[in-house]
Amino acid sequence: MEDTPTGLSRIINWITTGSLSTFLERRGVYVALLIVVLISAILSPAFYKFSNILNVLRAAAVLGIVSIGQTLVILGGGIDLSVGAVMGTVAIFISEFTVGKNDNVAIAIPACLLIGAIVGWINGLLTTKRNIPPFVATLGMLIFVEGVRFAYTRGVISGRPAPFVRDLASIVGPIPIPAVIMVILALIVGVMLGRTPLGRQLYATGGNREAARFSGINVERISTITYILCGLFAAIAGLLLSGYIGYGDRYLGRGFDLDSIAAVVVGGTSFAGGRGGIGGTIAGVLLLTALFNIVLILNLQVHYQFILKGIVMIGAVMIYATQTRFSV
Repeated sequence: MEDTPTGLSRIINWITTGSLSTFLERRGVYVALLIVVLISAILSPAFYKFSNILNVLRAAAVLGIVSIGQTLVILGGGIDLSVGAVMGTVAIFISEFTVGKNDNVAIAIPACLLIGAIVGWINGLLTTKRNIPPFVATLGMLIFVEGVRFAYTRGVISGRPAPFVRDLASIVGPIPIPAVIMVILALIVGVMLGRTPLGRQLYATGGNREAARFSGINVERISTITYILCGLFAAIAGLLLSGYIGYGDRYLGRGFDLDSIAAVVVGGTSFAGGRGGIGGTIAGVLLLTALFNIVLILNLQVHYQFILKGIVMIGAVMIYATQTRFSV
């Protein structure tokens, strides 16, 4: 008669067979988010003030929107370091062009979206047609866009975003408008990834580029589309960021490139491409935003944000590496 496995042996078996790493990879971000929320209740009850939660959601929405676009690029096996530069350029453009009035907003907003799409299109061409590594191509585009922006403004920025743009970034009653925009975009992209041929082709491209090409998928077209959408979402995030801040500034957008990558990786999307989704990314965004908010509420110095961000990213990569080892 065989011995009935004890609780301890079951736990050991769960760990050694890789089930734990698989669970953490798929659901770890939600567990971490729950832990952070519980710890926040202990460290600072002010975290649960209604006004603070609204501010967290509004801040998370800006990062969430740009992270949605970053998710698409990373799913396809790429990376986009130029999103922060796009956000900053859009924020300055909308302020310079509208100068605090709604007169030109109908032209300025489409122009801002076009800027993001064009930058994404160029990123796509550089990586697909010229075979430049995505890291190098998008880093070069980041430097180029910031250079053009500085040459145009000469470091002196005038104006502020139109009232319409500020309204888009405001809170109406209990509803942060940016959070609503983020949810709508997340739902649209989630449906696209899960229920359309484009989504299936994107996963195939990120999973195995050569196999996807041999199966008839135009991998260059798919990759270019992801970069265009990423640039477009970065432009939307830049508009909301300018409305949230209330003025144009040359430092707006900085850090969102790495923060968006962190949110995507923490959310369970494989850095190698082909595996992940929008739900995990949104959870990763909320996790990072909650951590940063706790740092501010506790009046800790800003460098603790970077420490926490590094710990979270390293932990996420370790979980992915562990799962990959067990699956081999």
